[in-house]
Amino acid sequence: MAKIQSVEPNVADLANGWMRSYKLDYKLEQESLNTEIDRALDEYFSKNGGVGGNRPDAKLLLRDKNMVNYPVLIEYKGYKNKLVALDSEGKVANKTAKNQPDFKHINSYAVNGAVHYANALLHYTSYTDIIAIGMTGYKTEAGNLEHEIGVYYVSKSNFGIGQKIDNYTDFSFLKKSNFDKFIEKVKRLKLTPDEIEKLKEQREREINASLVKLNNDIYQNEKGLSERDRVYLVAASIIATLGVPGRVAALEKSELKSSTETGNRDGDIILRKIKAFLDEKNLPQEKRDMIVRTLQNTLTTDNINKVENGESQLKRVFAKIVDDLGIYYKIGLTTDFTGKLFNEMYSWLGFSQDKLNDVVLTPAYVATLLARLARVNMDSYVWDFATGSAGLLVAAMNEMLNDAKNKIKSPDEFARKSAAIKANQLLGLEILSEVYMLAILNMILMGDGSSNILNKDSLKEFNGNYGFGKTNEKFPADAFVLNPPYSAPGNGMVFVEKALSMMSKGYAAIIIQNSAGSGKATEYNKRILKHSTLLASIKMPIDLFIGKSSVQTNIYVFRVGETHQKDDTVKFIDFSVDGYTRTNRKKASCNLRDTDHAKERYQELVDLVRFGKAKLNILTEKEYYEGTIDPENGADWNQTAPIDTKPTLEDFKKTVSDYLAWEVSNLLKNQNLEDDRLGK
Repeated sequence: MAKIQSVEPNVADLANGWMRSYKLDYKLEQESLNTEIDRALDEYFSKNGGVGGNRPDAKLLLRDKNMVNYPVLIEYKGYKNKLVALDSEGKVANKTAKNQPDFKHINSYAVNGAVHYANALLHYTSYTDIIAIGMTGYKTEAGNLEHEIGVYYVSKSNFGIGQKIDNYTDFSFLKKSNFDKFIEKVKRLKLTPDEIEKLKEQREREINASLVKLNNDIYQNEKGLSERDRVYLVAASIIATLGVPGRVAALEKSELKSSTETGNRDGDIILRKIKAFLDEKNLPQEKRDMIVRTLQNTLTTDNINKVENGESQLKRVFAKIVDDLGIYYKIGLTTDFTGKLFNEMYSWLGFSQDKLNDVVLTPAYVATLLARLARVNMDSYVWDFATGSAGLLVAAMNEMLNDAKNKIKSPDEFARKSAAIKANQLLGLEILSEVYMLAILNMILMGDGSSNILNKDSLKEFNGNYGFGKTNEKFPADAFVLNPPYSAPGNGMVFVEKALSMMSKGYAAIIIQNSAGSGKATEYNKRILKHSTLLASIKMPIDLFIGKSSVQTNIYVFRVGETHQKDDTVKFIDFSVDGYTRTNRKKASCNLRDTDHAKERYQELVDLVRFGKAKLNILTEKEYYEGTIDPENGADWNQTAPIDTKPTLEDFKKTVSDYLAWEVSNLLKNQNLEDDRLGK
């Protein structure tokens, strides 16, 4: 059978002819569009998995009425049925089941190739909205050229996956007279909450794989860097490459020249970019100075700036960080990005088990649960006395912003409220300097709620005031979230006692080793109950922190400002089956799977704590129990539903039935033996 000949040249001729007729300034495969886009296509991994060499068949830059530039990347193919390969959910299938690039699809299908190029721009440029066009064709038996067009929107808002815009038969939507209406259609594209959640989960799995790769690379190939150096280099590299649109350009790899000139070494260049970024973010001056001072010690050392074979170690590490992680922080994932980074880095260190337990990351869905149990809303003032990488504050901030978005319909008013939430309504304390820098980075990435992240000992140094700007004012906390270091006194209840004693009202939700509620923190607990009421005690799954820690944890929920009375009802909930199945396989594509209505179970848990037994649906009365505690005991916080040992009529009937069945069985057996003896 003769091989089918590609008609790609005919397809390209047809499409390029349209663009010429529209008087569009398009560029062909070998031509330059602009330096930023050219460099991005060259830096990104190719359609075959190699380094660089990405060349769309045609490309152009179009501007809408709002003076926003949209790169348009076009890929042609010349075979039937080679327009687009989709996965089982109808998304552009550029990833395999193992979350690796699917080079077969990227190479063979027009849309897949165009979306691949668009992701290069998301990764390495300041463009966040790209149009990816695939077009393919074939000749009929009569020799006529038939063609298909796929037009997709690839952006920060859809995590780079791409959304189909509409069906088109030519490129006239790119004409100047039609382009604004086309962009209006693009802006109306929405992802459902379920789609967003799935895309986030997919990207987060990719982040984990990329972090492992990065750490392996640095650990094995870059000698002389301590774990603290690595944390600071990642923070510095990310801040330097974020940029502020129209104000501070993101630092490019090519700008690091590995010069030995004083004041112009690679570390000096990165530091200047960080200063420019922080100035534009309007952080308090004292805060800016502290961040710069902390990072400067690593960035300006002689060893890391020493030039060997024309390149400094700092430039190599900077390039690795941008190459491996760039797209994930540029597309704005609302996840504890640096928390994942933090956990991965700590996995290299030889800490004791207690220390590992102290630095373990709270899973994002548990962080959100704590924020919701603490009844966080847009007017809350939330603090965390052992903030780690700020995962709990990120979750609280997202809950606050979502609430504001639902309640405020004026865009200007919403912008003002968002700024107030980030600048004034969050406060976190972290004593370890390297962890503190990750918390700063996390809050900058997630919306810049970093103003009042403090590098202080919350037990010895903190007086309850704002850390920056309004240092003479008390932070009016009315929501407290915490995952404390379990090696601290009372398994960490010492933090709870101090925080709640500094609050006059509100709610608190903490996740802690459950022995804190059964004897290890008795004195702390008794003092806490003198000014706060225990509302709920929730037993969490034993494998919640699988791979990091094996301790049994409970969540305790408090109402602050009211003494706990001996007759106050406490909701005891066994949530050890939460609907998730967890594994700890290093090569698994997903170690957390919703196998039994996990999201619904977590919603029900929040409702049960807030509204009580009437909200029981998936959970049963075996897992939900309302009881009381003795405020003078302090070790009776982990109760379970009592087991009813009184036999019922059904129990009696079953016992009699079982006994009769046993008697009949014995009679038959004896009869058979008698028959055998008599030879019958």
